[in-house]
Amino acid sequence: MPNEPTNSSSQILVRKLSTILSADVAEFSRLMGEDEEQTLKTFRGHKKVFESLVAMHRGRIFNTAGDAILAEFASAVEAVRCATDIQAALRTRNDQLPPSRQVRFRMGINLGDVMEQGQDLMGDGVNVAARLQTAAEPGGVCISGSVHDQVRNKLSLSFLSLGEKNYKNIQHPVRTFSITEAEGAGALPAPKPEAVKNNNAKWVFAGLLIVVLLAGGGYWAYSNHQRASVQQAPSVTIAAVAPAPEPTKPAEGKPGTEQTALAAQPVGKPQAKPTEAPAQAKHVPAQPGPAAAAALSTASAAAYDGVYSGQVCYGRTPKDPERCYRAEGTIRNGKIAGQWLVAPEAGITMFLKGDVVASGNVNIEMHSEKPDGSSVATINLTGTVHDNAIDASGSFLRGRPATLKWRKTPAAWN
Repeated sequence: MPNEPTNSSSQILVRKLSTILSADVAEFSRLMGEDEEQTLKTFRGHKKVFESLVAMHRGRIFNTAGDAILAEFASAVEAVRCATDIQAALRTRNDQLPPSRQVRFRMGINLGDVMEQGQDLMGDGVNVAARLQTAAEPGGVCISGSVHDQVRNKLSLSFLSLGEKNYKNIQHPVRTFSITEAEGAGALPAPKPEAVKNNNAKWVFAGLLIVVLLAGGGYWAYSNHQRASVQQAPSVTIAAVAPAPEPTKPAEGKPGTEQTALAAQPVGKPQAKPTEAPAQAKHVPAQPGPAAAAALSTASAAAYDGVYSGQVCYGRTPKDPERCYRAEGTIRNGKIAGQWLVAPEAGITMFLKGDVVASGNVNIEMHSEKPDGSSVATINLTGTVHDNAIDASGSFLRGRPATLKWRKTPAAWN
């Protein structure tokens, strides 16, 4: 009896281009270890929200394993919209829980070629999405360069480039971006670029080295100037007592010159030696070198030192009203710095830093951070310091205008 043909349709591999969303719960093992029942209850509630939003954005969940969820979308735009909507919805649910008990997803999205076998998907396109998810912060979303190219002109998003990252078992580096802000979803947690983390210590060391060199250069210039003054003093004294041209005969009884007065002194009486150069002797100081010039420039900028305070205002936009609040910063040796809370209930802190040059021009960068170190917003300002006041203006990275008008506090005036 001949063998019956086997139905191998389920074993046929079909290739296609898809956008894959990979999600995984951050610190799931810790959460389960502390309270299994409560963690599972929270996770199941989050998962229902996750599933409903995937369906709403015309995607499908094709695999789950423990706390991990894999979803497929025909559109990269819909996948990113779905991810930011999920994070916004889950953030609202998590806000009702203590910080240590919040169940937060990391998400990674990749557009790539995948293999379809039955209802499951596999291949490098899926693997890259899973690796991108590990680069995201809890509650955040990381996307590949292929997704970024598709959505950057179609969605109102802000991105942070993390460069080309190497991931475990992925053959080639992957261009990686973190979504830092999404319209309707607000700010999203984003990791700090590794280059910034690794270079922080280098920049601090470089700054200290520059300060030491400037201080050393200024001291060297001052010492050189003092030595030059001491060396030139004897030559001026000798010039004062050198023989002068024979004077014209003065009126009788009225000596007309210093030389005559010296000659009139009794023989044998020692003449007093001059101890200082006459008023007409001039000393020309040596020109300062580059290091001394830099030190003088720093000293000029130091004239603006003091504590300044006043209003920081954000301009009106179609979605936001104008907003002003009071803050302060300190100028010391050509640098301006400040720090204050802008949203105490959320623990968001604004950091200010910048440079002030001798002419009074000032460049300022302000950026706000959450308690976990993730960036919320960045503002760049330029302006001047004059008449004991700072006037500067600029904008957020997304274009919202901002102004800073501060006055030096009276106690700090010179």
